[in-house]
Amino acid sequence: MKRVSLIIILVLTLVSCKKSEKEKEKEVIAVKPIPIVVEYGFTLNNFDVVRDTIVSGDTFGSIIEKENLGGREVHEIVQKVRDTFDVRIVRKGRPYTMLRSKDKSKKLQVFIYQPDRLSYYIIDLRDSIAVSKIIKPVTIRRRTIAGQLDGSLSETLERQKVEGALANKISKVYAWSIDFFKLKKGDKFAITFTERYINDSIYDGVDSLQAAFFEYKGKIIYAFPFKQNEKSKKIDYYDEEGKALKNFFLKAPLKFAHITSRFAKNRFHPVQQIWKAHKGTDYAASKGTPIMTTASGVVEQTGFTAGNGNFVKVKHNRTYSTQYLHMSKILARRGQHVNQGDIIGKVGSTGLATGPHVCYRFWKNGVQVDALRLKLPNSEPMDKRNLPKFITRMTPLKRELDSVAKLKFTK
Repeated sequence: MKRVSLIIILVLTLVSCKKSEKEKEKEVIAVKPIPIVVEYGFTLNNFDVVRDTIVSGDTFGSIIEKENLGGREVHEIVQKVRDTFDVRIVRKGRPYTMLRSKDKSKKLQVFIYQPDRLSYYIIDLRDSIAVSKIIKPVTIRRRTIAGQLDGSLSETLERQKVEGALANKISKVYAWSIDFFKLKKGDKFAITFTERYINDSIYDGVDSLQAAFFEYKGKIIYAFPFKQNEKSKKIDYYDEEGKALKNFFLKAPLKFAHITSRFAKNRFHPVQQIWKAHKGTDYAASKGTPIMTTASGVVEQTGFTAGNGNFVKVKHNRTYSTQYLHMSKILARRGQHVNQGDIIGKVGSTGLATGPHVCYRFWKNGVQVDALRLKLPNSEPMDKRNLPKFITRMTPLKRELDSVAKLKFTK
């Protein structure tokens, strides 16, 4: 009996030993290896890594002089890197990384500064002092979307995961042919555009508008970019027939707002409480909204009157002049040349006004007229010699817009 008991004890001991060995193996297996992290061309695991941001008062010199440089003077470093890395470009809010030795000395080995998202400087202090500027590779991806307006253009685009900056690009292209204040919910559109990606993975925004169409007052208006002169940097946009979208005048002096009062021979003045002519178009917007000159020209007058408040008047040529009233702030001076779209003031309610808006007045041959009813002159038309080349480039873009839109709207 004793012999049997000893055998049982021996078996149990062996089993428990095997279990403990298996458990140990599991514990060993459960330990995860430390991941290798590589950034800026360095294996960060080999360094004591310090990440920080430039704050007010920081300079390249003041940052590195706090590090253990082993007697190496800051002045010597600055002198040797200045041809590639101008230490004066260090700007508040920009990130930097320091790679230091992992021993007790924590000696600075490498300093990395990022002036923008696309580039960084490496100042390597390990052997001799070396500096280099690295430009991150940028990938351009093309995308075509279609949809219907639901709210503002930027809101509609954001719902399709498109950066709001594209709305600004579109509004500039169509500023001469579409009054964005009159776009309605349900109006259709299709857009082909490109986007930038840093290192093929980090989104860096909209790059360019390749083609588009918008439904406006029941009509489809296309826009295709084209250079009349290949040597020029100037790109204009044309419809599918090669007609320029760009008019001599913008449709309105504000990007986004709504009309509250139109040009009228007899209107009840909300402040003076009398019937009188209203020789302008009122666009309501929040105080401080930028006011643009609708065409290039020379600032003829700036000033203040009891009725007009702060105002700017621009002479465009011998035929046309425009005036912008009730500004909270004037940002142009008399005699100044301004380009179409330049900011000349900010929306306010100075003078006889019940709320913030800009009263936009328009003169033709010295007579005030209704700007909304004018047929304004176009920009430089398509040269007939360029039309075949334009049609060749435009046709596949139009086909793509139409097919994506058809697929979207026939679901």
